Amino acid sequence: MTAGRYRLGVDIGGTFTDVMVADDAGSVVATLKTPSVPGAPEEAIFTALDELRRSGVAPEDVALFVHGTTLAVNTLIERTGATTGLLVTRGFRDVLEIRRLRLDNTTDFYGDKSLPLVPRDLVVEIDERLLADGRVHRPLDLDQVREAVRRLAGAGVTAAAVCFMHAYTNPAHERQARDLVRAEFPSLFVCASADLWPQQREYERCLVAVMNAYIGARMAGYFHRLEAGAAARGLRAQALSTKSNGGVMTASRAADEPVQTLLSGPASGVIGAAHVARLAGATRIVTVDMGGTSADVAIVVDGHAAYSTENQVGDFPVIMPAVDVSSIGAGGGSIAWLDAAGVLKVGPRSAGADPGPACYGRGGTQPTVTDAYVHLGIIAPDRFLGGRMPLEPERAAAALTALGRSIGRDSRAAAQAILDVATANMYAQFTPLMARKGVDPRDFTLLAYGGAGPTHAFLLAREVGIGRVLIPPSPGTLCALGCVVADLRNDFVRTLYRVDYETSDAALEEAYAELERQGRRWLEEESAQGIPLASSFVLYSADMRYEGQAFEIEVAVAGEERSRRAAIARRFHQAYHAIFGVSDDEAPVAFVNLRATVVGVTAKVSRLRAPAGAAPAGARETRSVFVDGRMRDVAVLPRAALRPDGWTPGPLVVEQYDTTTFVPPGFRVRADDVGNLVGEAAR
Repeated sequence: MTAGRYRLGVDIGGTFTDVMVADDAGSVVATLKTPSVPGAPEEAIFTALDELRRSGVAPEDVALFVHGTTLAVNTLIERTGATTGLLVTRGFRDVLEIRRLRLDNTTDFYGDKSLPLVPRDLVVEIDERLLADGRVHRPLDLDQVREAVRRLAGAGVTAAAVCFMHAYTNPAHERQARDLVRAEFPSLFVCASADLWPQQREYERCLVAVMNAYIGARMAGYFHRLEAGAAARGLRAQALSTKSNGGVMTASRAADEPVQTLLSGPASGVIGAAHVARLAGATRIVTVDMGGTSADVAIVVDGHAAYSTENQVGDFPVIMPAVDVSSIGAGGGSIAWLDAAGVLKVGPRSAGADPGPACYGRGGTQPTVTDAYVHLGIIAPDRFLGGRMPLEPERAAAALTALGRSIGRDSRAAAQAILDVATANMYAQFTPLMARKGVDPRDFTLLAYGGAGPTHAFLLAREVGIGRVLIPPSPGTLCALGCVVADLRNDFVRTLYRVDYETSDAALEEAYAELERQGRRWLEEESAQGIPLASSFVLYSADMRYEGQAFEIEVAVAGEERSRRAAIARRFHQAYHAIFGVSDDEAPVAFVNLRATVVGVTAKVSRLRAPAGAAPAGARETRSVFVDGRMRDVAVLPRAALRPDGWTPGPLVVEQYDTTTFVPPGFRVRADDVGNLVGEAAR
């Protein structure tokens, strides 16, 4: 084999770790799934590397290694991060307590506010103050910083965040404090808010720094173990990490700025789905990623994912740009249970990877969506993961029988009820979500992936009224594909906060030019780590609002218009009218934040056909499947048997290594020219 022949993508999920290998010609040559190890996520990668070597893909031949992990987001949600301290400007000790003074649920008079990541006794006020324009009003007292950090360290703090007022305009004080901590307290993980996200809004900027410090030490340890263990197995390629914005960054930078990886897993899947849609010629798609814990939805138009700066991770808002993904319901491992009134519920609790669904035989006893698939005959227990992970249907039957007794039904009716409730959960959240995004799902194609996505996609499409479904060649590892096809991408922001009549064209040009310089420097540093780029470009935008308004909208800015204040204002009026139906072209417009996104375009996988042997071999057969309340003889086909030249009607089960696709009555399917499974409502 030629050295540097392969590109390796790995997505570490809550239940399975997905792996995809492409060669230098852009073809997928191997896919596999292995159970995740929640306590040591790098171990699943080591298992995958060993398995790839046995299958003929040597780690020494990997030139590019990109991976995504849920470790950062799980650390935050589970609150298992470092004991963290916070340095703030005197008078702002309660920034994390006050937050935005908004209720999560305005109809719940008994709701408790979420606890901050840093308790109040570990927040220390420092004598310093900058004015809104960045001028120094009160110099920083470094002796006070030294004493404060010494006291925090004595209280058991192992990580520290620095967030001073108006540091987004002038980061000097934050960086002085940061440098002192690094020099005199080297064992502490420390970060400054302006280094991570220099945008106005003190709470959100402070929260970014606190989250980064809270997860930083654990992420740094993880990356160290990953690189050491991978190198011991012959992997010489530098580890890269996916980001929440759908791009990639070096593992060393991710260790310093792990907050950028919080939503990397869902983002990778959407990037992979957008790539599949472009190859398939699908211009308007709704993506559904159904894994072991949840089903995540995103919108992709003309091959481009939507982005948001209003994402939520656990109890906390994240102001940094990320691929716009919304969770809509149950996953394959979601547990079915009865509430106090005896009503059947599915999720949000999940059996995860350990112990997993009852049919995994690892100690789980509660019925899950996957157990329902197995018991109804949709998933063949002896063919799960191509037969490499046999399931135990009798355990699924026992769990469903117990549930059935509680609701007065037999085990199959209980399993059907689980799927019906899971589908209803998705419908109840999917429909208003599409309405909020201004999308009629009937005009879109549903692109499903994840281990359970194809199994449930047609059931959801039938409920919602979507007439077309697209299943990628290797849907169970699409997030791993997203890792490989992701570009280098980073976002830069500068708070301007000026009304248009106070702003000159020259000021806009100067600000955008500086953002571009920052972006180009970052791109040069990252690509120097051995990431080949085909091209690069910069995207510009501005957060704008009418003077006196409290919130802004993001407006795309053409590169040739970045120094033309009037042209950008016209774009704002047009965007405002498109959203709200009204606009005032004569009203003053405020430029709040200017943004630049630098993108380094990487080589792409162009042939997506599943590798030979990925689908179970065998001729067409039939299997008894409980469908819509009764047993039916349902055709079962290997994925490779579907062809572009003819439709196969449902009900139908299509099997392959990484997933099972269930096509209910009322739909028909075929393969397209690039290896996707295409389904549509039967005519």
